[in-house]
Amino acid sequence: MTAEKVMDAATTWFDSGEFKNVLARRIAIRSESQRDDRDNEIRLYLEQEITPAFEKIGFIITTLPNRSAPARPMLLATRIEDPSLPTLLCYGHGDVVFGEEESWREGLIPWQLIEEDDRWYGRGSADNKGQHSINIAALEQIYQFRGGRLGFNCKFLFEMGEEVSSPGLATICQQHSDALSADVFIASDGPRVDAVSPTLFLGSRGAVNVKLSINARDSDYHSGNWGGLLSNPATRLCNAISTLVNSQGQILVNGLKPPAITENMRKILRDITLRPSANSPEIDVNWGESGLTPVERLYGWNTLEILAMNAGKIDCAMNAIPGQATAICQLRFVVDTDWENIGTYLTQHLVEQGFNDVIVDVLRGSAATRLDPNNPLVDWALESIQKSSGKKATLLPNLGGSLPNDVFANILKLPTLWIPHSYPSCGQHGANEHMLKSIAKEGLKIMTHLFWEFGEKGLEIVANHRSYQQKQGDS
Repeated sequence: MTAEKVMDAATTWFDSGEFKNVLARRIAIRSESQRDDRDNEIRLYLEQEITPAFEKIGFIITTLPNRSAPARPMLLATRIEDPSLPTLLCYGHGDVVFGEEESWREGLIPWQLIEEDDRWYGRGSADNKGQHSINIAALEQIYQFRGGRLGFNCKFLFEMGEEVSSPGLATICQQHSDALSADVFIASDGPRVDAVSPTLFLGSRGAVNVKLSINARDSDYHSGNWGGLLSNPATRLCNAISTLVNSQGQILVNGLKPPAITENMRKILRDITLRPSANSPEIDVNWGESGLTPVERLYGWNTLEILAMNAGKIDCAMNAIPGQATAICQLRFVVDTDWENIGTYLTQHLVEQGFNDVIVDVLRGSAATRLDPNNPLVDWALESIQKSSGKKATLLPNLGGSLPNDVFANILKLPTLWIPHSYPSCGQHGANEHMLKSIAKEGLKIMTHLFWEFGEKGLEIVANHRSYQQKQGDS
């Protein structure tokens, strides 16, 4: 069948070493968005890698100025073959986190693709250069196989500031909603549930960071002269936090909890198996919300974590009672959590517990999203993945982490399908980041088949989605 032929062509191209060459070039560009001295590399990634790749397959390139972060531009590649055809919106980010050269093991360099067995090492290999490169390659294979056509309209949005919380992305999507309009959203980021299981997730948990601080006094005071006479803000803050989350990681503030997990959601989560790799930490089975499985805690519940704490000088502790103490906390949350009122919930709770000296500052947050698992788009994607990979795909209602999916789901109002090409132990955001060649090759087959089917049956696929939405609206 033709789908098999185009996948075979994609596999042959991959085996030729050309994909590795493309990825090596992209890894070599030091597009660290967290540094102010990488603006030129940020621009070069879009100009030297992304623009030529899309122009080669007939896309029109539009630069989208980012007023929120001018040095972190965005780019939209657009190909409209026929206004009557369905339109697919894709997404990727070309920026990476700090290279941290000093932390990589001997023989590895963040800015050079180094192959060892099934691994391609390099910063961005997993997040996100390798993943969007797979999806671009799939489009290229279909374009060539169809003789200069995709069979559908396609738009691909690139940003260069995802690793600094996507400044300006929401505004760009609001201002250019017409240019970004589409029928379906498909992208790749984050990890699979494990290295061997193709995965589809429908959104992501949200995240909101909060600073808790106690400013007891302007100076530190000698603990021998003043101990027992002055309140210790570090002690106070530790006890305040203990009223928010207990020693087993269970949230104690009702306003920070989600609604109970539904039976339908439990059914989906029961099909998920966590298979940590040899490099993964051991799961603490007694940590987190009681009565839930580890899978339910990760994908169906909220967690409140302490990310950092500070009081005094930890590297040279003085015999003094610190004047201030600060903690940065983070709530990871699923849909239907009232996260926008987290500041109110925390303040009221702390006052009730006798901690009216704790100052609550909400720093930043992004909404949780989840496409309805019963939407026919989900079954289509799962069936396509199984046909191309020969494996039953794992369905995650949402990723355990967070992505800027809220701008696509809530601002652009699109059904969102995410198909990751990485795995949990890829070293993302740390030293020795790598992509598995086996996942990259399988991912190329998966995306080639998925895009091919969208070109063959896109009108029917979109019609089924809209019909389902209509029925849900009428019910």
